[in-house]
Amino acid sequence: MIRHSALYVGRVRHHRFRPRPHALSYRVFWMLLDLDEIDAVAGQLRLFSRNRFNLYAFCDADYGDRSGRPLKEQVAEALAAASIDWDGGRIRLLTMPRILGYAFNPLSTYFCYGHDGRLRATVYEVHNTFGEIHSYVAPAGAEAYPVRQEAEKRFHVSPFMGLAMRYAFQVEPPGEHVSVAIDGHDDSGRLITASLSGQRHALDDATLLRLLATHPLLTLKVTAAIHWHALRLLAKRIPWWTHPAPPERPFSMGQAVVPHPKGSTQP
Repeated sequence: MIRHSALYVGRVRHHRFRPRPHALSYRVFWMLLDLDEIDAVAGQLRLFSRNRFNLYAFCDADYGDRSGRPLKEQVAEALAAASIDWDGGRIRLLTMPRILGYAFNPLSTYFCYGHDGRLRATVYEVHNTFGEIHSYVAPAGAEAYPVRQEAEKRFHVSPFMGLAMRYAFQVEPPGEHVSVAIDGHDDSGRLITASLSGQRHALDDATLLRLLATHPLLTLKVTAAIHWHALRLLAKRIPWWTHPAPPERPFSMGQAVVPHPKGSTQP
């Protein structure tokens, strides 16, 4: 029985503020897959498989170190290396599946829960169009939503943005709604904001078939949109940054941001 996995249907938005504004928005859907439940999901659905071709599929080797080694094990190692208190509870991954064998996920998010059901950490796995992967690991902090976190940018994503930036994350974990918003700041202030948001739907064959009609070839369209908007940024003469070497470590550590009480004055 599918207990914890689901579908989320919504939208991705990006807005660049400088040196010339640029915005994009497109419809997307994601799977939320409990890493302990993927085989059960694949066994129950006819249109979804694990590690084999289907209309929709999840391939372990698309994620982490791409070895196919159990993802929960890899995430647990990253949490331990970041000294995050996680007791081995459930890990749920928000990601786009392969569709007809193809997938590209600019961002996949692991929500790491304790046995008490409390969110302990998030892991943001970022893929760039150069075939590289890097993750940001951050504790969830106080039990309050939205979760707020920060991390220094360590990974080259776009040739139109340098590495001298800091990310600010604001997250509403999956429930009836999910959202992940990321602001990118440089020395001059906020440069870009990106967000995803979606509403929960049942993960079943009927919904998957409907999404094939409403979001045809979604993963190919995401890749095409990235390159189309890159051409538009070139036309706007946005400065170009050379591709630096990827980080030596597969992940970077972030930190939780403690919210200030209402009425308090920040230093």
